[in-house]
Amino acid sequence: MNEELLRNANTSYRLAEQRATDYFRLLNVEVRQKNFVSTLTKDIQVWKHNHIHHRSVFSLFTRGKEKSNSKGYYSYIQWLKYTGKLDNYLDRSISYIFLRDLGKKLNAPDTQKKIKSVVESLKDHLNHSDATEQGFNMAGLYRMAQKERVESAVIWVSEKLKIVSSSIPEEMDAEQAQRKLIKIIVGVLMHVVEEMDEDVSPEERRQKLDEAIRLGYSYGLTYPFIDDLLDSTVLSREEKKQYSDLIRSTLITKSVPPIGKWEGKNIDLIEYIHAELQEAFEYIKSHQKAETSKSFFEESYVFFHSQEVDRVKDLSNSTYSNEEIYVPIILKSSSSRLIARSVLSVSENESFDNRTFLYGIYNQLADDFADMFDDMNVGAVTPYTYYMKYHDKRSDLINPFELYWAVIANLIHNVYQSDEKTCEVILDRAINGLKRSKERLGTKKYKEVMALFTSQMPEFNSLIQKMVQKADDVDFFDKLLRDHMISNLRKDRQEREDFSHTIKTVRSELNNVLMIQIKDPDPLLKSVVNEAANLSLKGDAKRLRPVVAWAMGVNAYELNQSAIMPLLKSLEYMHTASLIFDDLPSQDNASIRRGCPTLHQVYNIATAELTGLFLTQKAIEEQASLDQFDAKTVLKLIQYSAQKTEEMCNGQAMDLNSKGKPLTIEQLNLMCFYKTGIGFEASLVMPAILAKAEEFEIDALKKFAYHAGIAFQIKDDLLDVEGNKELLGKSVGKDAENNNSTFVSILGQESSRKEMWEHYCNAIETLQKVPRNTVFLKHLMNYIVNRDY
Repeated sequence: MNEELLRNANTSYRLAEQRATDYFRLLNVEVRQKNFVSTLTKDIQVWKHNHIHHRSVFSLFTRGKEKSNSKGYYSYIQWLKYTGKLDNYLDRSISYIFLRDLGKKLNAPDTQKKIKSVVESLKDHLNHSDATEQGFNMAGLYRMAQKERVESAVIWVSEKLKIVSSSIPEEMDAEQAQRKLIKIIVGVLMHVVEEMDEDVSPEERRQKLDEAIRLGYSYGLTYPFIDDLLDSTVLSREEKKQYSDLIRSTLITKSVPPIGKWEGKNIDLIEYIHAELQEAFEYIKSHQKAETSKSFFEESYVFFHSQEVDRVKDLSNSTYSNEEIYVPIILKSSSSRLIARSVLSVSENESFDNRTFLYGIYNQLADDFADMFDDMNVGAVTPYTYYMKYHDKRSDLINPFELYWAVIANLIHNVYQSDEKTCEVILDRAINGLKRSKERLGTKKYKEVMALFTSQMPEFNSLIQKMVQKADDVDFFDKLLRDHMISNLRKDRQEREDFSHTIKTVRSELNNVLMIQIKDPDPLLKSVVNEAANLSLKGDAKRLRPVVAWAMGVNAYELNQSAIMPLLKSLEYMHTASLIFDDLPSQDNASIRRGCPTLHQVYNIATAELTGLFLTQKAIEEQASLDQFDAKTVLKLIQYSAQKTEEMCNGQAMDLNSKGKPLTIEQLNLMCFYKTGIGFEASLVMPAILAKAEEFEIDALKKFAYHAGIAFQIKDDLLDVEGNKELLGKSVGKDAENNNSTFVSILGQESSRKEMWEHYCNAIETLQKVPRNTVFLKHLMNYIVNRDY
């Protein structure tokens, strides 16, 4: 490594370290003299008048009952509306974000105006009738992206997030990694919006937001793939050393070095992470302005090095000085927020930088307090874990809880000049943090913690605990969102696992019963058609249509599994027949299907045609054997099935006649629905017919199938261009070879993705009209748009 570059980096760190040391010494004096106690006691005495309300016994009883039932995101928002607390709740929440994330002074008129605007916009969203339904799912997010015309960026980042989530080792927390990434992206977006002029053109706004999403992801990726990875037990000590040296070299030389010879078992993981981080690094670097690039790399190096200094500390070492404990924390907590701004190449702002530098440790101490027992369990050195272990052996150690309140007093009165709104918001946050800790730890353990950390300020602690017990209206929207997001991510992961398990289980059961038995052993009557049918059924098929029918029949309509087995078999027979016809030389002339040679290649065209016809009749035979349902219902189902077969034939004819002809999107949608959507429709509607569902419900299922089928076909078109032959089990590029009109040939890849996501959103929104358990269908849509084959 270039020695001069290394010296420059170390000089930048020493300067930042000296600044942090000066700040720590100032705080140290405050703690030693306990000046913050009298100052904050006065503040809290004023503050409590807005947060402790005397009520009648009846009102306390009813209010408590209402709130205890309102811990979920949706119900809590409704409770806030009902009690008239929503405006104040949003105001303090948005004010806190402007203070913490954007480094703003709350008493500035321009800031007050912007806070009011954001509050009104958010309140309008929360008051909207479908806000609680869409929430923060992909459909709701995509709809918001459409309004800002940043769909491509949202599609890109959603695909990236899914890959990252699936690549996180089991020893790490995938949900927390996703949450952190999303939080960073949102934080960068907020900075962009804040810096944007009101008269910016729509196109410039779109471009800035698009870049912010990609920059936010690129910067946010460092949290799971650098910070969390190095904190985890995934890498060996030698691998951590190699990896840290690689990151350090990147920040000093401003160029990502190759991995080189990797000494360790995690080479596959490191190769993936290296590729992702290199792409992210190059994107950030390409968007840096010359005048801000130097500060960006300096802040990044300070952030990384301070983390490294902190990371190598050993809890068994009893000799760390107070400065060794706190200075790296001041550096990393302030640098992380300064980078979020510098990554955008925003012009330097000394006032912002100073406030952000002084503010960082406040949040870090609050986070470390919340995580102290988890940190203790893994032997991590934080101000709280170190004090817990050595407070009775070393009288010189600073009490981190006292330092926390000293920081608060300094922020309120020295950094923000005793601004009333700032005092309100910061104290709201502090008391809320203690309330959450008490709830999480339980009263007994919480009291033990407080006894340890407040032994030298009993009167002040008594006041604080009174506020923790009695003060109200101190909760925050970002905390509600955090809990809601983690809950949703975990729920979503469990649902995905259930979805995959259902597909695997039902597919296995179907594979055991699909093979067609040859009834007559007479060799003269033994037909090659039977063998060909079984050969085509043996392929590596997804069995998606019968699996969907099973999920609807068993999970949604509670039909008996054995009773609907003939229906499931009929759907797979019919689908397999359609594939045999589709692969014929007179149609798509495919050579591979389901990872095997197509039927006309193995036998001949005539045998393939007869086998397709044979399977359609087997499908009807299976439907006619649904003997646990009344005859009228079965007849209705067979009639519906015949109509759908007609429509599928018409769709295929439209496809064949369109070769080489330009089609409109409307024509393409219609053709794709007849070719693909009808198969999904049958899988949904046929169980509904057997369950004698209402017509409005069947209509909603048909609409869902329409959009699901087209989305499926668009994904097929994209995979034909971008897919992997080994994963697909068939050749790629066949559409272009056959001169087929596809979404990709008409719209191009990017617009095709947007069209696919539009149908995805329409399908998801339609599910709200189906009064059944539709979780499987939600994840079916996620599978359709995210599949690799």
